[in-house]
Amino acid sequence: MTEKLYVLGHPVGHSKSPAMYNAVYEKAGLNWHYGLMDLPTAAEAEAFLAARDFLSINITTPYKPQALAAADSQAASARLAHGANVLVNANGALIAYNTDGQGCVAYLEGAGVSFRGKSVVVCGTGPTSLSILHAVAQAGPAEVILVGRSKDRARDVLRIYVDELGALVGRTVDMPAFKEGHLSFAELYDRVNFKYGSYDTSRQAIAGADIIIDATPLGMNEGDGAPFDPALLSARQTVFDVVYGHGETALAAAARAAGCAFLDGAGMLVGQAVVTVGILRDITGEEALGMPEDELFSLMAAAAGFDLAR
Repeated sequence: MTEKLYVLGHPVGHSKSPAMYNAVYEKAGLNWHYGLMDLPTAAEAEAFLAARDFLSINITTPYKPQALAAADSQAASARLAHGANVLVNANGALIAYNTDGQGCVAYLEGAGVSFRGKSVVVCGTGPTSLSILHAVAQAGPAEVILVGRSKDRARDVLRIYVDELGALVGRTVDMPAFKEGHLSFAELYDRVNFKYGSYDTSRQAIAGADIIIDATPLGMNEGDGAPFDPALLSARQTVFDVVYGHGETALAAAARAAGCAFLDGAGMLVGQAVVTVGILRDITGEEALGMPEDELFSLMAAAAGFDLAR
């Protein structure tokens, strides 16, 4: 029987996920097929999720909250992000994960970016932003600053995240980091300084940050600007934009003009896909998916047509 896997979202026609995952399943000798599930409305997405006619799906904008709500159980990564980008069907029960943050940080560290002791700004207040904020915090920065269009919104989102993280730390055995040298949940809760603001009120924080991560969808549509005043950028900064495949975004152009080290979302896409394959291996028991992470990364990047040397 052919197992069905998809990327769910709208729009998803630009997605490289089918090419990446199908390359892995072909190499592993599995009769699995990964396709696009482009659904324009939330009602259609919810009906698709309710039918559970898939082994696993990846979820992108705008349906991560709906995917979380459809799950029978939620990994901490999805719960803290308030959205799932992976659902796995384990004998009829849906398990939710969010691999965005882990994939983002793994890619950036593989590209030589160090978070240890740094000041990091994360732009956006949605599930992708929260997943990245959490993974960045585990990488050991001095501070993480969540910024968005509304200072009040950023404050409320960050407060909920910190409260929920504290509740997890208080009622469970400490959850270890996904990588050696990173912080556990309890360690990041105690050590990392979390701040918030808006693009207007946090100009000094943006200008002073060592690393800036734009986790908003700005750049996916023609005419989108940068989330903040690009005049704040300087050559000493590293800038990462989760958007890929839509031409040069306004933030990318500004970062390059300012002399920043700039990376786009292609590597994060591959990084979170590597994590997803590991989840599928663990849940299905398919030993053929047990390839080394570097091999998986190279295979999937090549299938997507990305030049991502590590």
